[in-house]
Order: sequence, then structure tokens, then C-alpha cells
Amino acid sequence: MTGPHLGFILAAYAIGFAVVAGLILWTWADWRAQSRALKALEGPRRRPAS
Repeated sequence: MTGPHLGFILAAYAIGFAVVAGLILWTWADWRAQSRALKALEGPRRRPAS
């Protein structure tokens, strides 16, 4: 099929997958950290006066 290049092709796909997965995980972790920081800055919520 691809002969001697199969190893290179599989390695390229594996590295590409690892990079994309790492970027997704990094973005998700940063989003969680920023959400926590924003909630800490908001402080306690007040009930509306009724």
C-alpha cells in the first residue's frame, strides 16, 4: 500500500492528534480557571428587594 512511508504517515497523524488534543485540553483548563476567577471577582449575589 504505502510501502516504506507508512511509519512516517502514522507518526505524523499521531503527533497531529496529540497536538490538537493538547490544545483542546489546555483551552478547557484555562476556561475553567477563568470561570472560577470571574466568580471570585463577582462576590456574593444579593437577593432582589421585594
